[in-house]
Amino acid sequence: MSTEALPSSSNGANSQRVSIDDALALHAGEFGQWQLRHYLLVSAAWVLEALHTMVIIFADREPTMVCPAGDGRCGDRCAGVSAGWEWAGGASSSTVAEWGLVCGERYKVGLVQSVFFVGSMIGAGVFGHLSDSFLGRKGSLQVACVLSAAFGLLTALSPNYWVYAVLRLLTGFSAGSIAVVAFCLATEPIGPTRRGAAGMSTFYFFSAGIAACSGLAALFSASWRVLYVVTSLPSLLYVVAVTPFVSESPRWYLVRGRADDATSVIRRIASTNGRLVPEGVTLKLDGEDEEGKTVEEPSSASIVDVLRSPTMRTRLVLSVLVNLLCSVVYYGLSFNVVNLKTNLNVSVLFNSVAEMPAFLLTALLIDRFGRKPLGIGAMLLSGVACTAGSLITGVGVMRLMRMACGAVGIFGVAATYNLLFVYTTELFPTVVRNVALGCTTQATQLGAIVAPLVVVLGERVPFAVFGASGIVGALLVSCLPETMNKPMSDTVAGLEGGERRKTTFCS
Repeated sequence: MSTEALPSSSNGANSQRVSIDDALALHAGEFGQWQLRHYLLVSAAWVLEALHTMVIIFADREPTMVCPAGDGRCGDRCAGVSAGWEWAGGASSSTVAEWGLVCGERYKVGLVQSVFFVGSMIGAGVFGHLSDSFLGRKGSLQVACVLSAAFGLLTALSPNYWVYAVLRLLTGFSAGSIAVVAFCLATEPIGPTRRGAAGMSTFYFFSAGIAACSGLAALFSASWRVLYVVTSLPSLLYVVAVTPFVSESPRWYLVRGRADDATSVIRRIASTNGRLVPEGVTLKLDGEDEEGKTVEEPSSASIVDVLRSPTMRTRLVLSVLVNLLCSVVYYGLSFNVVNLKTNLNVSVLFNSVAEMPAFLLTALLIDRFGRKPLGIGAMLLSGVACTAGSLITGVGVMRLMRMACGAVGIFGVAATYNLLFVYTTELFPTVVRNVALGCTTQATQLGAIVAPLVVVLGERVPFAVFGASGIVGALLVSCLPETMNKPMSDTVAGLEGGERRKTTFCS
């Protein structure tokens, strides 16, 4: 379909055709009051995904078993209540206590966790396509929030384990796409020189969501069902109270041929920022020439279109592999929190706070050193730290050193995790951006499924696997092009045209 330009001034001599990035940089403002408000409102959705994802740590925890008759007077612990044992906090405090998921049934706890990420992996591809096509970024975000809230509330009514597992699958299908869609919607109206730092800061909202989940779990520890209710309702409140004040992406409007709507958003941005877009300025896709002729290209595309392009195909394969390896390391190091034998609420809270310095550091350095060098350095740091941890044996001080290696490892991989959202967004044109993000998110979910299987291999072997993953990931990042301060492509033709004028390290 042909994409029309914005209505031009009657005075053709004063007309100027610019891309959305140029319109933001030259006229509307790259990150003014409008972008700040919109960014905060949209990025708050990351809190919702964190609540839906991390609630399982508390709902499926294994409470302490006590013998009210006294030590040695109760039977086999695996027999539970029938042998005289009772759960501290009552049977309703967790799914493990209510359904007896211990001993031979313990595998079901890990299974339902993997099932959630299977749902997330499927949903990432579905919502990635929907947000690039007719539903748009805002519409996809609203649908994902409503569905995740509905499935979360239904989870609280689960009569047995298998219904619970199915509902967690459905919750993962919807909730696992909230952050991806929100990221595009929050960053696409931001100018190129501010987009990197803004994108890197979105992970603060996810960490805040983890901390909020820990707080809610402490307040509603008596019932896992109530906990699911209080972590699901915020998604409905967000749709009702926040999304009416959120704008659709002007980039999505433009590639869908809705030039007037794209113009309206840009002019609203300029007006709120105290700027002015001249009447003669019109918007163009990067596949258009100066005469306004457009390349015949669909306003939305599928994974097939990505694979047809040599440039996008290479970038997609590399991005998928890097995200997969990063996820294995991140979730692998994070899942050990249940093995720390400390207060679970405090441990999860500490974990969320510990990641924040990595987010701050990458936000400060991303526009100074670039995406590629920072990605290589962060993954390499994590890989080397985990490799060192695999070589340390013994107890006492040596065990503390292994813990320190793990802390450095999660610092590096948290920085990489944050960076990859920005990097992947800039590697693909608007017409297929959410499709590509959906694929990389699917890879991330696959890594989350694999990570628990690595953790059970013992103390040293997981560190070795995480170390190798980090080092290999750093090598793969070195094959990707730098995107710092480069215009975001809108069309496949625009991306391919720019790629022909330069070479990359691995080309």
